[in-house]
Amino acid sequence: MENPEFIDIDLQPGHAIRRLHQIAVGIFMQEMGELGVTPLQYGALQVVHNQPGIDQRTLARAIALDASTTGGVVDRLEARGWLERRTAPEDRRARQLVLTPAGEQALAQAVPAMLRAQTQILAPLTPRQQTEFMRLVQVLVTQNNALSRAPAEAPSRPTAG
Repeated sequence: MENPEFIDIDLQPGHAIRRLHQIAVGIFMQEMGELGVTPLQYGALQVVHNQPGIDQRTLARAIALDASTTGGVVDRLEARGWLERRTAPEDRRARQLVLTPAGEQALAQAVPAMLRAQTQILAPLTPRQQTEFMRLVQVLVTQNNALSRAPAEAPSRPTAG
């Protein structure tokens, strides 16, 4: 069997993205402090806040998670008293997700920490580089979305008007 050629993993995009993800999660958790909201929990809280009554399957697609991982996130948020599952009036099998008043309060506390984390993650870049980085990341995410184990659904954004 031949020896594989020397490959510097630090120059591979997948490795660099994994490292950046580790760093981003570390910064996020440091900024969250005692509130202890994870990036996945924050995403779920924000989407449920933005779309009260969303069902769990739609939430999973919105935050690009598989159903079982989303279920665990929802379970943990429900256990913290931040989220409730309610029976949908039109389909008793479906469960709608809504934030509790405590969940709304937790989200309000989490937003400033989340914003500080985003600023810190991008801080080594100039403002122009930050804009270009985010543009390029969006191209990669959008163009490779179908290759994900849990593709995201395009978010419904309110239109100005």
